[in-house]
Amino acid sequence: MSRPRPGRVLDWLLDSDPAIRWQVLRDLSGAAANGVESERNRVANAGWGAMMLALQGPDGQWDGATYWPADDHDPDPGAQPWTATTYSLLLLRDFGLDARSPQARHAIALVRENTRWEEGSQPFFDGETEPCVNGMAVATGAYFGENVDGIVERLVLEQLDDGGWNCEAERGSTRSSFHSTICVLEGLLEYEKAGGGTAESREARHRGDEYLLQRGLLRRKSTGEVVSRDFLQFSYPTRWFYDVLRGLDYFRSTGARPDGRLAEAVELVRSKQQPDGTWLLENTHPGKDHFQLEDGDGQPSRWNTLRALRVLKWHDAAAV
Repeated sequence: MSRPRPGRVLDWLLDSDPAIRWQVLRDLSGAAANGVESERNRVANAGWGAMMLALQGPDGQWDGATYWPADDHDPDPGAQPWTATTYSLLLLRDFGLDARSPQARHAIALVRENTRWEEGSQPFFDGETEPCVNGMAVATGAYFGENVDGIVERLVLEQLDDGGWNCEAERGSTRSSFHSTICVLEGLLEYEKAGGGTAESREARHRGDEYLLQRGLLRRKSTGEVVSRDFLQFSYPTRWFYDVLRGLDYFRSTGARPDGRLAEAVELVRSKQQPDGTWLLENTHPGKDHFQLEDGDGQPSRWNTLRALRVLKWHDAAAV
C-alpha cells in the first residue's frame, strides 16, 4: 500500500501509471502542453493502457463479448463481469488513450468491423436498447471518432419528462435514474466535444443537467432525502453506477462555471479528504476484472484523489 508523505500528494499521484500522470500534469500541476502530450502518448505503450490493448482479441472483442461474457459464472449474485468490450473501452477512454494513435485506430477498427451487441446483433456503434448502455456507447464512440449519430437521436427521444433517463423506461418506469442519467450525460457531452452536438442533443443534455442540479446531485426532489447512501461512497472504476464525485467530475468537464446547487456535493467531497491529503476508495463494484487499478476499499485511491482535487480546483477557482 502506498501513501504520500505529508504535503506530497502530487508527487504520489505522479508516481503512478501514465494514465494518471498525464491527467495530473494537465489538471493539477500546470505543466506545459508538450509535457502533457508526451506523457499521454505513453498510455498506448506502457502500463494499464498497453495492458488493456493487449487483451483485445483478434475478433475485436475483450473477453469474447460485447457487454456480458457468456462464460461468467460468478457465485456472487451482486457481481457483474467488467471484462467485456463495453467496459474495456470505457477504461481506455478514462485512461486518455489518444484516439489518433495507431494503437487506438487499430483497436477501434476491430470493434467497428466485428463487435455486435448480444441484445440484437447490431454493430457496436449502432447501440442497443437501454439508455445507460447507449450512453456508454456514445461516450466511447464519440471519443474515438466513430459515428454515433443514430444512438444520440434515440437518446434524445427517450428523455423522460423529468429530464433524465432510466433503463427501466421500456418496462414502464416514468421516473429517471441517477445511474442511467449520468451515463447518458457523459455520452452527450463527449459527443459535443467531438463536434457532433446538435441543438436537440445540447438541449437534452442541459435538461439532464437540471435533473441532477434540482436534486443537489444526491437528494430526492420530492422529500429532500438522500437517494442512496451509495451515492455518498466514491468508487473507481465507476462502471454504470452514479456517485456524487462522478456527478461533480461530469459538471467540471463541461467547462461551465459551478452552479450554486452543487455546494452540498462539493462540501461532501471536501469532507472526505484524509489527513495525508488523499481520498479513499470506498465502494468497489464487485465482479471479474482484467487487472487491479487500486489497492482496495479503505485504501488511498489515486483515481479518486485526482478527480476530487480537480473538482475542488475547478469549484474554488470560480469563487475567487
